[in-house]
Amino acid sequence: MEAASANPTPRDRMRPLRYLWRVPLLLLHILFGIVICALILSWAGGVMKDGREPLAHRTIRMWSTLLLRVFGFRSRRFGTPLPDPVLFVANHTSWLDIELLHSQRAACFVAKAEIASWPLVGWMASRGGTIFHRRGNNHSLSSVMAAMVERLREGRSVAVFPEGGTGHNGVLRVFHARIFQAALDAEVPVQPVALRFARHGRRVVDAGFREGESFMGNFLRLLGEPPLDVEVHFLEPVPMSPEGRRRMAEASRERIAVALDTDTPA
Repeated sequence: MEAASANPTPRDRMRPLRYLWRVPLLLLHILFGIVICALILSWAGGVMKDGREPLAHRTIRMWSTLLLRVFGFRSRRFGTPLPDPVLFVANHTSWLDIELLHSQRAACFVAKAEIASWPLVGWMASRGGTIFHRRGNNHSLSSVMAAMVERLREGRSVAVFPEGGTGHNGVLRVFHARIFQAALDAEVPVQPVALRFARHGRRVVDAGFREGESFMGNFLRLLGEPPLDVEVHFLEPVPMSPEGRRRMAEASRERIAVALDTDTPA
């Protein structure tokens, strides 16, 4: 199989022109998020009933899809997400990963505590049911696990990144098994989700964070990049194993790894 592609060209003369039209679109999109999405998320509920997606979910999906379009990304879905409640487990390479999954299916994410203080994004994340975790704090992790179980028992889906941080250069890190206990306690299925950047069906690993790259550096770089497909692959659920959280973590990682390395139709 051919290796995943990195930067398509060392020199891109179109980059300044992309900034010229994407920056104004981004500002308009942020304004749209404040004026429209904020109002809807202030009162709309977030639980799917009888398989019907609530208004808040549709609003989040629309906002995320449009944000990806501003960056020149086309969101594509493969497979079918399970109905609420479900624990989604996905690979993590970019700050855009939440928007990738949200473009296809709204869920409560587990995210680092710093995001709560971000302008607009932090407020919208809180309204969307995000569970904030302070890394390296065992008490915080226990609280996060309890909140995950509570959300799942309420009928809401939760999405997590079991790697515990972003990977680089397309490397899929080890999945932490403890996070899978929430699904066992709430008695809900676990569905792996592969988040994949691609061009002409081939994986592009350079869209994620480069090693040592800051959030703003990655943000500005992607804002000027050529168009990409951003793929959300909903994979087969993993068997529940009360005696083997590690096996559930390994099975999820294996299925995501296969989906990431398999070429898709252009």
